[in-house]
Amino acid sequence: MPRVDALGKVTGKTAYSGDLAMKGMLYMKTLFAGRPHARVIEIDPHHAQAAPGVAAVFTSVDIPVNEYGLQIPDQPVLCGPDSSNPVGDVVRYIGDQVAAVVAESEAAAAAALPLIKINYEDLPVVSDPIEAMQAGAPLLHPERGNSNICVHYKIRKGDVETAFAQADVIVEDEYRTPYQEHAYLQPEAGLAYIDDEGRVTIQCGAQWTHADREMIAHALDLPEELVRVIYPAIGGAFGGREDLSVQAVLALAAWKLHRPVKIVWSRQESIIGHAKRHPSILKAKWGATKAGKLVAAKIEMISDGGAYMYTTNKVLGNSAITATGTYAIPNVKADVYGVYTNNVPGAAFRGFGAPQALFMAEMQMNKLAEKLGMDPVEFRRINALKDGDTLGVGTPAPGPVSISQVIEATAEKFKWGQDAGDRPGSDTIKRGAGFATGFKNVGFSFGYQENCWARIELHGKKEINRVVLYHAGAEVGQGTHTAMLQMVAEAVNVPFEKVSIITSDTATMGNSGSVSASRMTFMAGNAIKGAAALALEKWDAEERPAVAEYKYLAPKTTPFDKETGHSMPNFAYAWAAQAVEVEVDTETGHVRLVRVTACDDVGQAINPDLIQGQIEGAVVQAQGYALTEDFKTRDGMILTDKLSTYLLPTILDIPDQVDSVILEIPDPNGPWGARGMGELPFLPLAPAIAAAIHDAAGIWINEFPFTPERVLRALGRIE
Repeated sequence: MPRVDALGKVTGKTAYSGDLAMKGMLYMKTLFAGRPHARVIEIDPHHAQAAPGVAAVFTSVDIPVNEYGLQIPDQPVLCGPDSSNPVGDVVRYIGDQVAAVVAESEAAAAAALPLIKINYEDLPVVSDPIEAMQAGAPLLHPERGNSNICVHYKIRKGDVETAFAQADVIVEDEYRTPYQEHAYLQPEAGLAYIDDEGRVTIQCGAQWTHADREMIAHALDLPEELVRVIYPAIGGAFGGREDLSVQAVLALAAWKLHRPVKIVWSRQESIIGHAKRHPSILKAKWGATKAGKLVAAKIEMISDGGAYMYTTNKVLGNSAITATGTYAIPNVKADVYGVYTNNVPGAAFRGFGAPQALFMAEMQMNKLAEKLGMDPVEFRRINALKDGDTLGVGTPAPGPVSISQVIEATAEKFKWGQDAGDRPGSDTIKRGAGFATGFKNVGFSFGYQENCWARIELHGKKEINRVVLYHAGAEVGQGTHTAMLQMVAEAVNVPFEKVSIITSDTATMGNSGSVSASRMTFMAGNAIKGAAALALEKWDAEERPAVAEYKYLAPKTTPFDKETGHSMPNFAYAWAAQAVEVEVDTETGHVRLVRVTACDDVGQAINPDLIQGQIEGAVVQAQGYALTEDFKTRDGMILTDKLSTYLLPTILDIPDQVDSVILEIPDPNGPWGARGMGELPFLPLAPAIAAAIHDAAGIWINEFPFTPERVLRALGRIE
């Protein structure tokens, strides 16, 4: 089926947040702290307020409840003194917001911004997560305890030390994974106004309307029914829009001024102002027998959580689960830490903690295979999880566990090993192949009762001639609304063309949850099936129109045991593998990704074209993570705050060939057997590229992106 949003987007008729306008609209500009750690002693807005065209300047004193946060409310909306938050006077990273100017034009707001006078007392900067963990390090959140460690998960399964004594080969190494900027096409933007029913209304692209409403209402000290969140078209998200950016201050301005207020961040403001993928340091010791069976894994992972919690606790929970890869390991000891620093916060990003953990796991697997003299795919065949095998958390993964089938399909399509000795090359251009696997949860975890709401209306007299779906799930470019309409058509048994959708408005629909955790197809599909069944019952009883709501509740999960990690953390997983071919220029250090075979088990392909698009997009996004996107910070300052210094892959960089292999092994709880897959094809690429570089040039590189400088250093060409 064609994408329902395609025509409007390619013709420019679709309105994104930055396109919105209303009569009498004002414009907002944000003042960022620009320093990583300081106490705001005084803010003097009077010169800015007196500037031409300025309607208002908002500071911390204007925020009724000056705190927010998706997991815990540890971040001020605006940092400054005399706020409702006793620790709201401290800025903890350069992207903290300290004031907002609202004026008759964007130019007037921008001109007034530097007129705000702020007196800061600089505080010690803590930018290294390992140093931040040490006793005596300056505390970023003393109100939350006597340590900067904000997360610590333990996995304890079996007896690793006894198992290591029985291992024939052991690989012990350290790995580092970098930040990643979400770099969505549409920067943060929004429009706020008072609607006809007196509600402060925020139109701004994000990922969970109802969570946004809850946080905005809390900050403004308003009942939720007085706050309305509507999503226009959203130009990408990838997890970066789970946390608030402009919404709360925008809502405050509209509420106070009773005029529409608009804001659009520049790209530089976007890079400074929103969180990134967590950089991580991973230490690993894995052992295996000479027959190729894994016996033990010992892991320590330290992730830079940055200035605030955001979703660090949930991201690192997923890291803890995926740190043992897609393999059955009888003895596991893992410690996973999240640490507050004065760096940009770590947040959700496609893969949600799994890419970091899986890079370590897959590097360990490839190094063990080499040490054993075993083909890396064969080594994976021997150790791949099967139905009934326990994960590190001590319980089996919900079935079907299809990683063995995924490995076989990937190797077959790639023709793994068949042409290894006949790769084209030259004296300086070397070709190599690499293999890696990955897995990830579908849906929210750790005891949260996953749920999703939908309403379906059946219109007509003798026959159904129109079907309307109400659903709050966001469309962030992945095609979810198209998939939803297909599922409605299937559930009601009407042509696709008879179905329409009204979406992403808290005033007219219930909570459908976030577009994250690869959950929306799975969760929305089940909610749609339930609502359709109830609506058809009413239709058969001759109720016209037939209207029904349904709230789907997913199977229950359980949180980690604090000492062992023992749990049933997820109700579904999805499985992936990738094989890649690269060229390494040993003279320049440049790595070119030539060919990728990506296999993903999606349970049931609702729309194969959309799935292929997700695979190809994820491969290129992961290619940037692995090869070019080198996000730099120093002492809490962001050095790569423009797209001229933060290098995204372009059309000239993408692989010559991406083969998408779609497996369909049904999930028993998924709608029509479907499971989510949006994050899945991102996961294995970086370690697969690392293995291919090793195959080509004989070097292991434990830190990426694999820039020419790092490659040349590993080759011994530079110091």
